[in-house]
Amino acid sequence: MKSFSESYKAAGVDVTAGYRSVELMKSHIERTRIPGVLGGIGGFGGLFAPNMAGLSEPVFVSGTDGVGTKLKLAFLMNKHDTIGIDCVAMCVNDIVCSGATPLFFLDYLAVGKNHPERVAEIVSGVAEGCVQAGCALIGGETAEMPGFYPAEEYDLAGFAVGMVDRPKIIDGSIQIREGDALVGFASSGVHSNGFSLVRKIFNMNQEKLRLYIEELGCTLGEELLKPTRIYIKSVLKLMESFSIHGISHITGGGFYENIPRMLPKGMTARISKSDLVIPPIFTMMQNVGNIPERDMFNTFNMGTGLCIAVPAEEADAFVRAACKLGENARIIGQVVAGEDGVRIE
Repeated sequence: MKSFSESYKAAGVDVTAGYRSVELMKSHIERTRIPGVLGGIGGFGGLFAPNMAGLSEPVFVSGTDGVGTKLKLAFLMNKHDTIGIDCVAMCVNDIVCSGATPLFFLDYLAVGKNHPERVAEIVSGVAEGCVQAGCALIGGETAEMPGFYPAEEYDLAGFAVGMVDRPKIIDGSIQIREGDALVGFASSGVHSNGFSLVRKIFNMNQEKLRLYIEELGCTLGEELLKPTRIYIKSVLKLMESFSIHGISHITGGGFYENIPRMLPKGMTARISKSDLVIPPIFTMMQNVGNIPERDMFNTFNMGTGLCIAVPAEEADAFVRAACKLGENARIIGQVVAGEDGVRIE
């Protein structure tokens, strides 16, 4: 017999709803099963046996992140099946910057009230993100916290672990050279950062999110809720044929904070603004919010989700190969000597 506490339920925590949530999410979790997964959900820890074959010195790479205030849009739109993709993407796109292959993912979902169907909907997005990244969802936690979160709201965070052979670690601070080309992979939109500013710009409410905007080809809410693109499979495939010297995931802090994280001392990224394809949503936000251009590039991805440094002589072939893999890739600049970090010209 499963546990039940009338007193705990009276305090706002329904453990039976938790059991129902687990049952509903099982099929989604099963979609993510890959070789190495041991056992199923329900234990105190997720088990994974990595395949070390062919690796001379295996190194684990981990990353953790949340979705941030983009969740507020999911609440307003009552759409919860894509926000989990964002959660996975923010973690796995970080660890692939080191050249790591994601192995497994765990999520943490804190809710004001456990609505089992909604929890399963959220986890379906997490599972989809894991499928796109090729990793397994091996565990997680759903915490019902009445009085801490409003009954219809929740928070979502995740944790990913990947692995790379030490000789194949991508470390831009060591490998990037002056003259390297910078290749940008297009984002799917705003992704999952800067939403406190986004919400301030549009003074968000349900009516505004339902507005169809011709320039966007969809409603404002649909544009803003587009899930973060996951670049894992393309990058790992490109690593097989090309010399990747550095990768930067363009998240919070935009170009100015993230690109310098991959650069050696004495090097700067010179970005050609004319080579960037900036989606209409960013121009709209800049105009509506009267946001200075530097602040835009210091907050948002501006249409570029990854910036990858490759030898100049490989750049054209690299772009062609990336496009064949489904990425909208283009050369957006080069690495030059200098201490400015990033120059957008």
